[in-house]
Amino acid sequence: MRIELKVPALGESIVEVEVGDWLKQPGEAIRKDEPLVALESDKATVELPAPESGALAAILKRKGDTARIGEVIAVIETSAPSAAAALTPSKAAEPAKAGDLKPAAASPSPRPASPPRVMPAAQRALAERGIGSESVVPTGPGGRLLKEDVLREPQPPASPPPAPELRTQAPVLPASMGAQAAAGAGGREDEVVPMSRLRRTLAERLVEAQHTAALLTTFNEIDMSSVMGLRKQYGEAFQQKYKVKLGFMSFFVKASIDALKQFPALNAEVRAANIVYHNYYDIGIAVGSGKGLVVPVLRNAERMSFAEIETAIGDFGRRAAENKLKLEELQGGTFTISNGGVYGSLLSTPIVNPPQSGVLGLHAIQERPVAREGAVVIRPMMYVALTYDHRIVDGREAVSWLKRIKEALENPARMLMEV
Repeated sequence: MRIELKVPALGESIVEVEVGDWLKQPGEAIRKDEPLVALESDKATVELPAPESGALAAILKRKGDTARIGEVIAVIETSAPSAAAALTPSKAAEPAKAGDLKPAAASPSPRPASPPRVMPAAQRALAERGIGSESVVPTGPGGRLLKEDVLREPQPPASPPPAPELRTQAPVLPASMGAQAAAGAGGREDEVVPMSRLRRTLAERLVEAQHTAALLTTFNEIDMSSVMGLRKQYGEAFQQKYKVKLGFMSFFVKASIDALKQFPALNAEVRAANIVYHNYYDIGIAVGSGKGLVVPVLRNAERMSFAEIETAIGDFGRRAAENKLKLEELQGGTFTISNGGVYGSLLSTPIVNPPQSGVLGLHAIQERPVAREGAVVIRPMMYVALTYDHRIVDGREAVSWLKRIKEALENPARMLMEV
């Protein structure tokens, strides 16, 4: 029996997806609930599982194709034999003849239905050997043709050298000019890669933020000595009790909520001709994934403990790397925190995530000389940046908000006392 594999509903605003890598090829055996294909929406990448066991009969939508919700992208044959039993009994039982004995070699895998994507190194190897890509079996992920695949193919016999002929000697070029000529002949290559749907949507939203909001950034610096002292004092006990490390992000989430309560305009949004103030705190945490920046949201973060915040952020990071974040985890959010310091950034101006009105940018911690009570001392310092929508947030509020973050981190007891 044949079953149609359709694109499921992935969210209210999602009407179409982009087909990603197929994890199975036509003819291969599949098991129920085994991932078959990655579907990329404008918010996340999800894996579509097999509804029944059987074999993949046909792929109707290739990688990079667009498919609407409910559209058929493949056909599954539930009565097909498994891949292990694909060998016919006559062939399996027939003994090998003496003339058929050949040196042992790895059996080539079945060719993909579509032409393989030839990687640049493989293209050069094909040109050097004078063979076409159709004669090489690709083994790379997603049917890619790798350099190693080309090198495994036997070298074609070399053609006899041409008969010598008399010619005048050409002038000898300098070594630098010879290198430039060689680079121009084949050393300069471009690889055109289509922009993913997630990357396109991210680009559109960033440009939208620049065009629709009046963005302005203010800066400050924080002495991280107190927070680092607390982590050193309680870090080991915290990890033993909660099975998660005590990081910096939970301190900044707590400090941000404390400051947002005092300056609610930074937890609001512009909606038509109105300002909508949120009486809850859904904090988005910017996380880098293999396909771009995603911002999963800590719902009702004001109710979460340090351990709950650290556990949730760690889980977001792991699942973002595996493209397994759920769509509902990426929607909403009233304020965002972005930590460029993990990549070594010293100072930056983050962009607001619409329709929010503020984003806090964190940066690398560096030991720097600072003045304390008339003396120069070395302290672990961090620059912080607040980008805000000047339509609803005044400069005084923004500067005071960031100053409150500084005070809360340099003296964490103020958050508990709410002073």
